[in-house]
Amino acid sequence: MKSGVFQLHNKADWYAASHRRACTLLALVCLVLFLPGFFSLQPMDRDEPRFAQATKQMLETGDLISIRFQDEARNKKPVGIYWMQSSVVRAAEVVGVTHARSSIWVYRLPSLMGAIAAVLLTYWAALAFAGRRTALLAGLLFACTLIIGVEARLAKTDAVVCATVVGAMGAMARVYLGQTAGLWRLAVIFWTAIGLGLLVKGPITPMVPLLALIALGIKDRSITWARGLKPLVGLAWALALVTPWFILIMIETDGAFLRDSVGRDMLGKVSSGKESHGAPPLTYFAAFWATAWPMAPFAALAAPFVWAQRRSRQIAFLLAWLVPTWIVFELTPTKLPHYVMPLYPAIAIICALAIERLGDQMMRGWRRVVLYWLPAFPIVLVIVALGGAVWLKELPGQLFFFALPIIVTLAYVMARWMAWIKLDALVFATPVLAIAAYLAIYSGVMTGATMNPFALSPRLAQALERAQAANPGCADIAPATISYREPSLVFLTRTDLGMLDAEQAAAFLNEAPCRAVLVESRVETRFREALGQGASVSVSERLQGININGGRKLDIGIYVRGAQP
Repeated sequence: MKSGVFQLHNKADWYAASHRRACTLLALVCLVLFLPGFFSLQPMDRDEPRFAQATKQMLETGDLISIRFQDEARNKKPVGIYWMQSSVVRAAEVVGVTHARSSIWVYRLPSLMGAIAAVLLTYWAALAFAGRRTALLAGLLFACTLIIGVEARLAKTDAVVCATVVGAMGAMARVYLGQTAGLWRLAVIFWTAIGLGLLVKGPITPMVPLLALIALGIKDRSITWARGLKPLVGLAWALALVTPWFILIMIETDGAFLRDSVGRDMLGKVSSGKESHGAPPLTYFAAFWATAWPMAPFAALAAPFVWAQRRSRQIAFLLAWLVPTWIVFELTPTKLPHYVMPLYPAIAIICALAIERLGDQMMRGWRRVVLYWLPAFPIVLVIVALGGAVWLKELPGQLFFFALPIIVTLAYVMARWMAWIKLDALVFATPVLAIAAYLAIYSGVMTGATMNPFALSPRLAQALERAQAANPGCADIAPATISYREPSLVFLTRTDLGMLDAEQAAAFLNEAPCRAVLVESRVETRFREALGQGASVSVSERLQGININGGRKLDIGIYVRGAQP
């Protein structure tokens, strides 16, 4: 076993011998980490299917300016991610992917590419501070973190935004640390990242370097170095990427986009806990130990190094990248784990620098105990997964039981290694444990029988298809729903899915044949009373499950009115 670890250690030197090898390794590790569950996970309510459905409607209408969810204007985020998703879906249709528009994995491809880009850009950013081996360590640490793996599997903005932040900060670091060659190239990278970030998620991408600039200006009492970023020309270029669409959307919405996105969405999150996601300060610090696994214990070991080196320009820049924005997010009432994800690459670089410069000195005394969180966390994950399966009276998939002994064995061996293994070799061994853990969770649990009770929208969509097949006299069955109104149901069925109350749904069925209504049991009595006794309506089937939002148990009947005799 020891010889195998040292072979891994030496192999890492071989990969770090060239940029091509290092980037190839990182890309392959990302694919193995991110692909379990990528194709099979159901649309994860509520944000993911909202983004996907809005993109789907762009494709249906041909309107690439307005952003809508059904008939409602979705003036929360700019258009960048929708353009990326629509381009990928179009390409999938061209190459012959069946049902591309209703396959959520196709909409996730920009996030997958954004996550891989964020990891590769972490490697590139780290090269501003150290050599290839240290940069490879940083890239591996970030690639394995739980949060980037989650966002790589969701058709949302955050993985792409993370890539734009890391790209901007990598360019900014080189200018701050005194690189004089290729300043125009760095300026183009910096401002292109800013422009793309603005187009994808508004102010988040420019906020991170702006706060870093302020922090470094206070520390150094000068920001003359920032002239190397060509701010006047660069700002004009960034705005040129965003302004044409912004003008068009302001005209299209009569100014409502700015009012809704800034006034309601962004400022609403700053002033209160938006959409039930409020939490007190230090929530992100507490969540870090899970969302940043397996990097978190290495970050704890690196803390004394950071304090000792805090006045060096390298560590000062990384702290300026990390601390001001982290404080802003901790003070903002609305909190979601992925908000601080663009700061994790800075932590990964700090960890890699500490490991390369201090090595095993970081594990002296009680600090070695911190590292036991590395093998302990996946064990906690599988125990929680098994507990959930027992509670639901379901079994995880076969891949869970395939990965379980691997996880337990690797965790045990890694715990034994703590006494003698070199710290950097431990980092290079960590992806193996992460791969086994994510395979068990994403492919074994979240796409196994354990998730069936939570897969209400896919099951209801299939029930509507069965209702259609059972009524050959209907060329098309128009659906509606009462009470259960998750965005995933719209995405998996059709854009004109009716969201009705009991009386409206009864009238909807009575008006015409070839219609179906999904009726939740809590409102079923009202619905049947409004429907009346003489209606030629039948219950094709009933489905029970758990709403993934809130965990409430639901019992839904599918009421169908077939073709007229």
